Amino acid sequence: MKPILSITALTVLVGLATPALASQRCSAPMAEWKPREALVDKLRAEGWTIRRIKTDDGCYKVRAVDAEGRRVKAKFDPATLERVVRDGDDD
Repeated sequence: MKPILSITALTVLVGLATPALASQRCSAPMAEWKPREALVDKLRAEGWTIRRIKTDDGCYKVRAVDAEGRRVKAKFDPATLERVVRDGDDD
């Protein structure tokens, strides 16, 4: 009985985690997007050195070096310019 209960519990947990993963895409309409230059200005003010910005899954995807000298891959909502937080790595 315990193995069946464990498998059922695991299935339920995976099912609950799936919507959280799907919500990590940006969904703002293009009309609400702020220009890339605004994101560059924001990140430079925080001490980042920008290497590349591209659009991915409706987000701005940034490769940069942060103020502490670490390489960073991060996604930002193009409407708010807020970082899209994911569990684990940024990419």
